[in-house]
Amino acid sequence: MPELIKKYILVTKPGIIIGNLVSVAGGFCLASKGRIDTGVLLSTLMGACLVIASGCVLNNCVDRNMDRKMARTRNRVLAQRLMSPTVAVFYASLLGIAGTGLLWAATNILSVVIVLAGFTIYVGLYSLYLKRNSVFSTLIGSLAGAAPPLVGYCAVSNHFDLGAVMLLSIFSLWQIPHAYAIAIYRYKDYAAAAIPVMPLKQGMPAAKKHIVGYMLAFMLAAPMLTFGGYTGYRYLVVAAAVGLSWLYMAWSGYKTSDDGRWAKKLFIHSILTITVLSVMMSIDATVPVAAQLLLSCAQ
Repeated sequence: MPELIKKYILVTKPGIIIGNLVSVAGGFCLASKGRIDTGVLLSTLMGACLVIASGCVLNNCVDRNMDRKMARTRNRVLAQRLMSPTVAVFYASLLGIAGTGLLWAATNILSVVIVLAGFTIYVGLYSLYLKRNSVFSTLIGSLAGAAPPLVGYCAVSNHFDLGAVMLLSIFSLWQIPHAYAIAIYRYKDYAAAAIPVMPLKQGMPAAKKHIVGYMLAFMLAAPMLTFGGYTGYRYLVVAAAVGLSWLYMAWSGYKTSDDGRWAKKLFIHSILTITVLSVMMSIDATVPVAAQLLLSCAQ
């Protein structure tokens, strides 16, 4: 029985779920402005967790033949034929329905629409087609990566406002250098599976150029939460610090003699960067100036 439970847990990619839940909490706390409804927060986290898990199971199902060709993924449950695709699809369906239903009951229709849009992009557009056919799959896939913090934010705000647009920009722009770092670090795996990632199809110089370019855009987007009045200056200082260190590490890639080792460090630093930002936007959230003015007028 423990092995059976372990199998059902591993097929959901728990590492990815945990990382996404940090961003869900970040978006939720950012919109809450210190007035956190614990019940709604827990329901939002659980609902998002279940839908993300559903998407990961389906991704494993779609990629099972490809995963067998890659050292990083060949031991996954479906790649090892430890679970049938039929069972996996049924399991994913239960997870998705439960998660969507919980979000519907505990939050609002906007959060449900966003989580389903992210699910559709990740499973439908990215996993089923773009990952296998386009070097620009990461650009579309990044939108799915930005869905979790938007779900958390809109669960509270119930509006797709300027704050939501900023979160979409920050997390989408972060996703691209993060993904390209993985592609460089696991270059041989992607080559073995014939996945058309940027380093493989357009070369390392092009991939490094794109990494630096999107990182610069990310560094412009991240401070906008402070300039828009959504976070305080502690967030701004931390965002600048982690962004500059991440950019410096990316820039060092032009001089490295070991692309794989450099990309692994860049990948790890990218996780640290977005985790720190998610935490800071949670603890340094403020009421936007525009909202303050409206409250003053109402009083």
